Amino acid sequence: MECLLGIDVGSSSVKASLLDIESGKCVGTAYFPKTEQRIDSPEPGFAEQDPQVWLQCAIDAVRQALAEAELDGDRVKAIGISYQMHGLVCVDQERKVLRPSIIWCDSRAVPFGQAAFDALGHERCLEHLLNSPGNFTAAKLAWVKQHEPDLYQRIDKVMLPGDWLAMELTGRTCTTASGLSEGIFWDFLDERPCDFLLEHFGFAPELLPEIAPTFGVQGELTEQAAAALGLAAGTPVSYRAGDQPNNALSLNVLRPGEIAATAGTSGVVYGVTDTKQYDPQSRVNTFAHVNHSDMATRLGVLLCVNGTGSLNAWTRRLVGDVDYPQMNQLAATAPIGSNGLSVMPFGNGAERVLGNRNLGAQILDLDLNRHGRPELFRAVQEGIVFALQYGMDAMSEVGLNLETIRAGHANMFLSDVFCQSLANTSGARIELYETDGALGAARGAGVGAGIYGSLDEAFATLQRIRLVEPAAAYRGATATAYENWKARLARLLESAQA
Repeated sequence: MECLLGIDVGSSSVKASLLDIESGKCVGTAYFPKTEQRIDSPEPGFAEQDPQVWLQCAIDAVRQALAEAELDGDRVKAIGISYQMHGLVCVDQERKVLRPSIIWCDSRAVPFGQAAFDALGHERCLEHLLNSPGNFTAAKLAWVKQHEPDLYQRIDKVMLPGDWLAMELTGRTCTTASGLSEGIFWDFLDERPCDFLLEHFGFAPELLPEIAPTFGVQGELTEQAAAALGLAAGTPVSYRAGDQPNNALSLNVLRPGEIAATAGTSGVVYGVTDTKQYDPQSRVNTFAHVNHSDMATRLGVLLCVNGTGSLNAWTRRLVGDVDYPQMNQLAATAPIGSNGLSVMPFGNGAERVLGNRNLGAQILDLDLNRHGRPELFRAVQEGIVFALQYGMDAMSEVGLNLETIRAGHANMFLSDVFCQSLANTSGARIELYETDGALGAARGAGVGAGIYGSLDEAFATLQRIRLVEPAAAYRGATATAYENWKARLARLLESAQA
């Protein structure tokens, strides 16, 4: 048996999965750490992680996946990497990490992105970048430049988390056009790194790594990395993408009009378009998809709600004596609308869909005589669904038609309440597949290494395992609950502006 390896570097854990090339089945999978990975917050709104922890977790996960599959490392023919988007890793000339990574849910760079947006001009930014500089990687680097000037002077290269891991494994420093777009370094009119943004921030172009193709050999395992992982030296790393474009890939969402969703730590809806379009309010963001090229425009319009699965996990820790299946069962016993209890699933950094505000997570209209665990658990899941729908309304405004949403059968999509609420609120069919980001990265590696002749061949074995249709009998009650939730959110936003 010959396999492909996918490594998915998340903010909660690092997962490794082995895909049998011939059957397309997962034969081994593991993740580390076994408890949620630590996110350090030295100041309010800060979120940092140590990249060396990602590397050690990747090593542990790969070794355990190999053991589960009872597979020798030389049977792994290619490696793909998926990673948490928008993070900043700074290294010096010796490729040593200079500071903890500022990760995706860190809010400190919001003022820097907004100042650049105003100074450069909103229309110019949106036409070239398809986004405001916002709270993305470029703005995070601007924060470092101002607040840590001595450290900034020592930076040789700035990388995304997946770029850094690939460098550690292969010794080669490179990135992708898709990666540069997620950092808001990419000019979509010129299809190259954005000169005027670099000049505005005072960033030398040499800080950016060389550009490698998303699908293609990006480096080969060094002897040291191979020994640590239990693989063969020279094994190619042949695919790399941020977690949300990669999640779409894992669901075979590659063509205009196709939609993917995920609800892990954060909740994301991601739609593919062939039009260079943008949201003037930057509530949803547009990046280069994994199959974008000069010849074929393929862009991903991304809605992200930061605090979805993290809110569900926080609720479980708070209650303490139930697991997720029990929470889902109890949630199903409460009525639609949770008897008037509402939850705002924010509180994990500035939310783009709220204009980069950080409202915090909130439980509203709690009635101590009417509300118990069932209402709380359902209100959490409904609040996540309603926040996603709030963003999907913005996606509809930029021309995406949300008729069918594909998702992996994992995380929040294991809950019947969550799936049915999402279908009823959006009116979309929910198609569930037995796949995840690590398996998607493995398939991508097979394409990049030429093991699969095409993306169609790579996904020929992907099968749908469940379909959730909107329930007409409950759409009215769900619509009422959503309108009530939006009214509460509107009051909170008004109060925050006052």
